[in-house]
Amino acid sequence: MKPGKVESSYSGQTLNERDVIHFDDTGDEIEILPSVHVIKIGGQSIMDRGKAAVYPLIEEIVANKPRHKMILGTGGGTRSRHVYSIAMDLGMPTGVIARLGSLVSHQNAKILHMLLCKHGGVFLLRDNFEHLALYLNAGCIPIIEGMPPYEIYERPARGGRIPESRTDTGIYLLGEVLGARSVIFVKDEDGLFAEDPKKNPRAEFIPKISVAELLERDLNDLMVERKVIELMQTARHVRQIQLVNGLKAGNLSRALDGEHVGTIIHAD
Repeated sequence: MKPGKVESSYSGQTLNERDVIHFDDTGDEIEILPSVHVIKIGGQSIMDRGKAAVYPLIEEIVANKPRHKMILGTGGGTRSRHVYSIAMDLGMPTGVIARLGSLVSHQNAKILHMLLCKHGGVFLLRDNFEHLALYLNAGCIPIIEGMPPYEIYERPARGGRIPESRTDTGIYLLGEVLGARSVIFVKDEDGLFAEDPKKNPRAEFIPKISVAELLERDLNDLMVERKVIELMQTARHVRQIQLVNGLKAGNLSRALDGEHVGTIIHAD
């Protein structure tokens, strides 16, 4: 290397050229925490139901602590939807709405943290992301708000102003960057249905489906954010997700043990 010159495959490139976007120098990408399970606790489906839903789920999480390393993330639920409604009525742009939504997810994470304190629950600030391995190796259960930290940098939504990257997306991206063993979404339904089972009790249950088929079917209602399904198409590590009913005791444990419970959505 010549003095004063930095050798790089990207030297002389603007990083905006078409060929550079698809350039990959090694093809290798490490899995940072390949043994950890990333679990999304639904805001509206679990947290908003209060003690009746949250306490049994906490007991199940604690029971699995000796055998599984877990990171918990929270959704916003009904309160975030209320905030979205008010913000949109006041003319707020998408980035501001995303910021407001993250505050509700933060509150739910703090609630979960308080309930899990005596079991090693640790609230993870975004700036302390690098402490994840330390907490896990110390036997703690890290808890993080689900909303991705885009906030005012959230890209404009393709329709309306509600952010497309919400708590499901944030938790999925966390699992992807960590190369997690699994990403599990704990909801209040048995899995994915062709229609909302609350409105149509005879709706078709979908135990397993590929991302390509799911996008082709273009269902009107999904149990997980559409952004997650889109991201799975180009994911490097987390190529499938699992949707389970957290209101039924044992479902989360079965999912952590690798059983096919609920719905599995896969990219391959």
